[in-house]
Amino acid sequence: MRKAIIAGTSIEDIINRPVRTYRTDYGDVDAAEDGSFVYILRHRRGHTEAPHLINYLANAALLETLEVEEVITTHAVGSISERLLPTSIGLVSDFIDMTYGRPLTFFDGKARPLKHTPMNDVFDDELKFQAIRASVEKNLRISPALTYITTNGPRLESKAEIRAYRSWGADVVGMTLNPEVNLIHELGIRLCSICFSINWAAGLDEEGISFIEGESRKRVINQVFDIAINALM
Repeated sequence: MRKAIIAGTSIEDIINRPVRTYRTDYGDVDAAEDGSFVYILRHRRGHTEAPHLINYLANAALLETLEVEEVITTHAVGSISERLLPTSIGLVSDFIDMTYGRPLTFFDGKARPLKHTPMNDVFDDELKFQAIRASVEKNLRISPALTYITTNGPRLESKAEIRAYRSWGADVVGMTLNPEVNLIHELGIRLCSICFSINWAAGLDEEGISFIEGESRKRVINQVFDIAINALM
């Protein structure tokens, strides 16, 4: 069984396998293979693609082409609620998609037949369980059921926007969950999304926007990668 990790901000820096460019019907993807594992660099080599310009269709299509059956996506986020504090790790269980101008679906009635895919069970329960198991084995805490709100970026959110998102029940905010998970789910690939907080969102930190750096950032990045690898083993 082929498995994959989609590496986002900072996670891509610790992929120490040779990266090459793969061609799909939807565009090029930078990725590495290691046995049955595939590592996709979401933002391409050198972190050069902004969140709203990422070729989400091509990334998902490569998973299909390589016959990947399970994938874990990783996401750096800002904390909105106390359910995920900065430097902490969590699992996404639901989302609110506030993006625009991004690809919505593979199944638009043109390249592929029209299909309306339900989004009520996007994240696979077994993979989430495996991620929780992996975190317990490493004596790491993980928040099991977070709501992620996806903004378009690349700008950060305003204080008023964060107040609104918090009132809607969002726990974390980021720019890359959607449409990535929508497209992967459409293709019938089992997935789990792990996020890690690198800051309090706008208006929630007296010092403004303060990102975790240095050893704290390195530690949480390596923890996320270890959990993802062990969850897929």
